Amino acid sequence: MLTLRGRKRLEPIPEILIFDVDGVLVDVRESFWRSALETVRFLTGKRVTWAELYKWKNKPGNNDDWSMVSNWATALGRATTYEEARDAFQQFYWDRDGRPGNVRREKILVTPKQVERWAKRFELDLFTGRTRQEFTYTFARWAGTRRFRTVVTMDDVARKKPHPDGLLKILGGRDPGTAIYVGDNVDDGLAARAAGVRFMAILPAGIYGYRQRAAKFRELGALALLPRATAINSWLK
Repeated sequence: MLTLRGRKRLEPIPEILIFDVDGVLVDVRESFWRSALETVRFLTGKRVTWAELYKWKNKPGNNDDWSMVSNWATALGRATTYEEARDAFQQFYWDRDGRPGNVRREKILVTPKQVERWAKRFELDLFTGRTRQEFTYTFARWAGTRRFRTVVTMDDVARKKPHPDGLLKILGGRDPGTAIYVGDNVDDGLAARAAGVRFMAILPAGIYGYRQRAAKFRELGALALLPRATAINSWLK
């Protein structure tokens, strides 16, 4: 684990742990990301690559995959509104006409037992760029879900990430210094900075664009780069 401040323990220890979902608690490379890639190919007719997807995903404002698809397809010469991107994306993400959608490929990365251990020491919350429907599909039957006090989706705020509205909603006027936000995207870091909440970034070794992303997270004030969500445990001792 790469630390950015030469520390191995958070000071002060937070009272509130807020997690992003995609890329933090759930592996979405074969669900959301594959759907985005297939949608851009469908809209533009061009054989775009995973390397291009990673570049677009790491641009500010592209935490929302529908926004990313709209921006990406438009840049390729196929003017695409947010609504068009959203509707096309749904054809690949959700089950349609008897064809299983990419949503079935999602994998939760953290066990319910780990969530239970966190819940014994901290208030747990979620701030995700998913819609409520997308969140519910994946988490409704997962045993760890009930441990989270507040879940804020994109449907629950007027402004999406990188705006801090979701974090501020969770805090409800409490001191932002009592919380940590764990995310994996530039927009997560921007939202945390705007809310005054400490930020830790998920950045697995060997991931595409590691050095560039690490530099950006440093710029945003990330306290550490974690290979996975559970790596935060060494900072909470």
